[in-house]
Amino acid sequence: MLVKHDIMFSVAPMMNWTDRHCRFFHRLLSRRARLYTEMLSTDAVMFGDRDRLLSFDPAEHPVAVQLGGADADHLARAARVAASYGYDEINFNVGCPSDRVQNGAFGACLMLRPALVGDCVTALKQAVAIPITVKCRIGVDDQAPAKALFDVAEAAVAGGVDGLIVHARKAWLQGLSPKENRDVPPLDYALVYALKQAFPQTPIAINGGIASLAQTRAHLNHVDGVMVGRAAYRDPALLIGVDPEIFGEAAPVADGFAAIDAFVPYIEAQLARGERLAAMTRHLLGLFAGLPGARAFRRRLACEAVRPGAGVEVLLAAVGEVRQAMARMTIERVAAPAECM
Repeated sequence: MLVKHDIMFSVAPMMNWTDRHCRFFHRLLSRRARLYTEMLSTDAVMFGDRDRLLSFDPAEHPVAVQLGGADADHLARAARVAASYGYDEINFNVGCPSDRVQNGAFGACLMLRPALVGDCVTALKQAVAIPITVKCRIGVDDQAPAKALFDVAEAAVAGGVDGLIVHARKAWLQGLSPKENRDVPPLDYALVYALKQAFPQTPIAINGGIASLAQTRAHLNHVDGVMVGRAAYRDPALLIGVDPEIFGEAAPVADGFAAIDAFVPYIEAQLARGERLAAMTRHLLGLFAGLPGARAFRRRLACEAVRPGAGVEVLLAAVGEVRQAMARMTIERVAAPAECM
């Protein structure tokens, strides 16, 4: 069973973003944030390259795997495979609105089938000993959110779910793209707060539109946890504040420069195994957002890290752009008063 501290802060599962390299880097920024894989379909887990899909570095703990599917037996089989790799949690996707999941009638489509959600949770609980959570929306299309969300929650709780993560927006299966579904439907945080009041014994986390740790702290007055997605990916330095500001513990690194220093040995090891530099550095592009030299940092990585044979020196040179720009700014600030005399 999850406890409040397990879900107090997490980084959302994001397709094409939260791969193993991204998660390893995020772990360098926060020891306490719970990390999630990209969504993996049950078919991919059962019939695909399991090591490529499921392997992760032990340093990533606590880390959860998110599964997508609509067949209780297939979910149970995939969960047993995933659990054998050592994950700390299985998360069942009941919220993704992409064409891919609609074609497979899973993800957000399951908001229309709460009884099936309950059956799937029951099957997952019977299959593995680790916690089972559900990530859902507040409804889809013309559903009334107050009924749709509570119906799914009731079914999941009856199935023995260990926690709920609610993206506080509807998903429109027709008429909006997956990207638009992350922004266009209005947020209803109050409904998620009401869900927590109705299910006080069930750990509940809120997701959607949360962009700062100040917002995170405000939500924690009403729910057990907060899941942050794009804000944490696009500005990963936000994660450096998680341990001190949310958990009252020291941050593992002082700043983005220290984070890069800690990441370099991992990059070198992965390069030695044949991994491309860009596969890792693409997750760093927002690290120095707002600092002098950030644009030069991004440009150098975008242009040079993709080249065949690119090595860690490319990253170090990109970091040098930021250091030099900050040094120039410091010199200019010191010199400015003298020039005005």
